Amino acid sequence: MHLHAGVSGRTLDLTMDSSVTYFLRLIFMRYGLTIAAVCVAITCFLAVGVESSAQDVRAAPATAIVPFDTAQAKVHQRAWADQLGVPVVSTNSIGMKFVVIPPGEFTMGSRDSEPGRRNEETQHAVTLTAPFSIGVHEVTQSQYQQVIGGSNPSLFRGADNPVERVTWINAVAFSKKLSALPAEQAAGRTYRLPTEAEWEYACRAGAMTTYSFGDDASQLSEYAWSKETSDETTHAVGQKRSNAWGLYDMHGNVWEWCSDWYGPFPSGELSDPQGHTKGLHRVFRGGCWSGDALGCRTARRAAIDLTYRAPSIGFRLALSSSSVRLLKVAPVN
Repeated sequence: MHLHAGVSGRTLDLTMDSSVTYFLRLIFMRYGLTIAAVCVAITCFLAVGVESSAQDVRAAPATAIVPFDTAQAKVHQRAWADQLGVPVVSTNSIGMKFVVIPPGEFTMGSRDSEPGRRNEETQHAVTLTAPFSIGVHEVTQSQYQQVIGGSNPSLFRGADNPVERVTWINAVAFSKKLSALPAEQAAGRTYRLPTEAEWEYACRAGAMTTYSFGDDASQLSEYAWSKETSDETTHAVGQKRSNAWGLYDMHGNVWEWCSDWYGPFPSGELSDPQGHTKGLHRVFRGGCWSGDALGCRTARRAAIDLTYRAPSIGFRLALSSSSVRLLKVAPVN
């Protein structure tokens, strides 16, 4: 005896010996069932399974492979925001804005021919396998005091200026205290410093050039507060042009702490690098108000003791959200 049922290309073929067939026929007769009815029931069961699988398994958007232009950057962001079920730009409980950054592949470090290049900027392939969010702006003095309280540590005062004279330890403490706020816990948001790889990928925004906007240093004044334009002070965040992801002040204003211990780059390919497991110094990136154009290059690296503070160093946060889950994401063939 054979029972055959199918839906959407899925089939079930049950082959039974004579004793099983006899037993089932008795049940069918007792309850007035027919083999056709059983087949219909099996078909319905399979249909429910197919529909459930379609809901649980969604095709992931394309990976963002550098290089790409501003229009493509926006398409990648929108696709991954839709996949996650969140807006491209979101605002937390204290008014900080975060933008979705899609997973991607890029070359980290600088070209041998890049002006100002340092030996520590060895080029290597990096893959970031998961989307994340990062602050649209550097953390401001107003935001820092809302969370930490107490006196403002900054030398250059201004509610919307980036907070500075904060150590790496201070920056991590801020991320933890912000994450512990009731509204942030309710939303499932967990804040942290970006890794060095995440920071450079976010800064590049699809570009392989010296800066996120190209190789022409004369255009830096449109995007950054550096020695040439800052009048020797920090400035309110978001006053210059953004990069293709919609991030401001990735070049200049203040250096930004990253989570990594400093160490030489490897020469091979890396996936989701977290930096060295131990070291003497923590990484900071991006250049600052007192640095020249070469110091604001995308690939420019710097590092110092995690207890060091200076009016040239601040930070921006990355965001991991436990309220956003990717369940059984099916890769695109």
